[in-house]
Amino acid sequence: MTSGEVRVVRRQWWAWAVVVLVVAAAVAPLVVTWLTNSDDQRLVDLDVYRTGGQMLLEGRPVYDYVTPAPQLLPFTYPPVAAMLAVALAEMSWGTAQWVWTAGIFAALAVTVWLSFRQALRKYVPWVFALLMVACTYLMPIRDQVRFGQVDILLVALCLADCVVKRPWWPRGFLIGLATAVKLTPGVFLIYLLVTRQWRTFFMAAFTTAVLTLLPFAVIPRDASQFWFSALLDPNRLGSNAGTTNQSIRGMLIRLYLPETATSAIWLVIVAVVGWYGFRGARDAYRANDHLTAVALVGLMAVLLSPVAWIHHLAWVVVVLGAIVGDGRDPVRLRVAAGVWLYYVLPIPWWGVSLKAADIPGVSLVLGKIVQNGFGLGALALVWLLVSWLPKRRQIA
Repeated sequence: MTSGEVRVVRRQWWAWAVVVLVVAAAVAPLVVTWLTNSDDQRLVDLDVYRTGGQMLLEGRPVYDYVTPAPQLLPFTYPPVAAMLAVALAEMSWGTAQWVWTAGIFAALAVTVWLSFRQALRKYVPWVFALLMVACTYLMPIRDQVRFGQVDILLVALCLADCVVKRPWWPRGFLIGLATAVKLTPGVFLIYLLVTRQWRTFFMAAFTTAVLTLLPFAVIPRDASQFWFSALLDPNRLGSNAGTTNQSIRGMLIRLYLPETATSAIWLVIVAVVGWYGFRGARDAYRANDHLTAVALVGLMAVLLSPVAWIHHLAWVVVVLGAIVGDGRDPVRLRVAAGVWLYYVLPIPWWGVSLKAADIPGVSLVLGKIVQNGFGLGALALVWLLVSWLPKRRQIA
């Protein structure tokens, strides 16, 4: 926040207190649903994080253990993430659930504030409350709460590093931290290179390198096992052909072509989409539209990754902020509302149901298209941010 923004918040402290209550009441059904779910289905990814930390506390190999049945999920993150997860392992399971869920909403609040602050210049508390509730019910954000995922925290870290005007930390540090914890934010290193933000790039790369090498000094066995074994096994992440994998590769795998053909097509499409997306991010950066640049790079993290689950699309919050802009263009507002609704609905699972309906000549083709709905939607959003949005600004 700028000093002016801080003064506004202080003057309206009573309104912010009401906002907290309103948001808490609106999201309570979602939180209660998933935090009172059966224990073996509750925040299963948070259980993975805690298990990684617990293995370190007990001196066991992090990458040889899985969470209890029926999930049996392995730890798939870099070893520094397991080191950070020790704090979660020190908590009781019940405490960890509430602390982590509160952290998800704190990270979402930061993301919403930074993504929509142009539109928040007037009626800040009430519009912020509306946006918080609306973004909470996006399917990728609902899945953050359902699984206890870390993605929205990584979004907040990368976004803050790129758009905060006068950060109190060395710019690039947060991107480096996010990349060391979960490799996909590494796309921001490419973004920093193509935009020639050399000082920020070197800080991000240095932070990533330090946090990657540190485990070799502290937990060398686990560090070696991850980088030279576990990382090379894509099946540790789950079924790559599953509906929830909405990356370009996931969509291609579901065509069930020969593996060689799938890999060749994937490499070509990734090259084209990557060139188009990073070029668009560079142009947005040069136009001083850092938010749109971040939104595009976030979409690259989803589309170009070999595996990108639906909850990885938490970047949609930033995309919505980029589309809304200052909130004065009614066309952009309507487009943003359409994008919001699209990612609220469980569209990929409609595709699964459509395929199961077995309607001759319809179910298989249409079902596959709908099943890939969020990934195809992300491709459309890349075009919208690169080509449509600049033209819309000129018209407005």
